[in-house]
Amino acid sequence: MLEKIKEIISKQLRIEVSTISKDSNIIEDLGADSLDLVEMLMSIEDNLGIVVSDDDAADLKTVGDVARFLEKVAG
Repeated sequence: MLEKIKEIISKQLRIEVSTISKDSNIIEDLGADSLDLVEMLMSIEDNLGIVVSDDDAADLKTVGDVARFLEKVAG
């Protein structure tokens, strides 16, 4: 799951996958803004067929947070 998330983030933010780790803060380390976050979550939702609520999205700070959340939701 982590690798898939890294690929989506890489494509969304136009950065190299190799610069992304599970500990990368999406805003502070990877330079995403609020629009990038919304688009990234929409892309993840489309790719994985899940819905991320606004409350859940607010807790997703790092790449690892996103991966853990999706593993929990996707089962």
